[in-house]
Amino acid sequence: MLAQLIISGAAQGAIYALVALSMTIIYRGTTIVNFGHGDFIMAGAFLVFAFTVSAGFPFLLALLISTTLLCVLGLVIHIYFIETTTKGSHLGQIMMTIAIGFLLNSIANIIYGRDVVALRLPYHLKPIIIGDVIITGSSLLIASVALVLTLAFFILLNKTWLGRKIQAVYQSPTGAALVGISVRRYQAGLWGAGLAIGAVGGVLLAPLTQLYPDMGRGLLLMAFASMALGGFGNLWGAVIGGLLVGILQNVAGAYIDTALIEIVPYLIIIIVLVVRPTGLLGQRIVERV
Repeated sequence: MLAQLIISGAAQGAIYALVALSMTIIYRGTTIVNFGHGDFIMAGAFLVFAFTVSAGFPFLLALLISTTLLCVLGLVIHIYFIETTTKGSHLGQIMMTIAIGFLLNSIANIIYGRDVVALRLPYHLKPIIIGDVIITGSSLLIASVALVLTLAFFILLNKTWLGRKIQAVYQSPTGAALVGISVRRYQAGLWGAGLAIGAVGGVLLAPLTQLYPDMGRGLLLMAFASMALGGFGNLWGAVIGGLLVGILQNVAGAYIDTALIEIVPYLIIIIVLVVRPTGLLGQRIVERV
């Protein structure tokens, strides 16, 4: 039973990991936690639904168009909204992300209402059975996507000249600008990449939760707990944190009380911020000056 709980928890945690990864990419660009991220994920999933069901596009084409639109939206949001608030407080930028998220949520409510709609994906993966443990195909796909994206961005940030510039922007935007790096360009690019990956996460999540305007709100809390546990700004920390949150939820809910499934993320955030604010992987939090 414990083995199945761990596997099922890790499968759920893979979803948290993918969302936390997309949030971490944005954080690496601007040291801003995008508290409207759940609504961007919802928007990406609904765009794929609109293009496949309403417009009749093939699924892969709809996914490509949707991720491209979210990427462009990320660029626009950073250039015209986030960047314009840089002269104010950091809190003002965070409030901007929340406001834009609520705007997207309201638009989805106007168009689709509170009805739950289904997004049917073209793939069907058979579950893997190892003894008494069952690993669903969807969970395996989500975990694989999270792993591949993490590896890709890890290599980009640590093994390429482009990654070194991104690291410089993350560590000291002022210093990066002084040596000729276009801080604005790199920050906007990471916003675009983060929202594009969030859109992919929304599409992969849709078959498990179905589509409704508030589908991303709960994920936001789980992703934030994952980032806090793993370490803000650390890509592997986001993935490991997501997996651990999912496992802790399952095990605590089964062996202690089912109410802990909802409480665990809050407990993780409180304990980590009090005991080890840098998270498990010890990523130093950078303060902008």
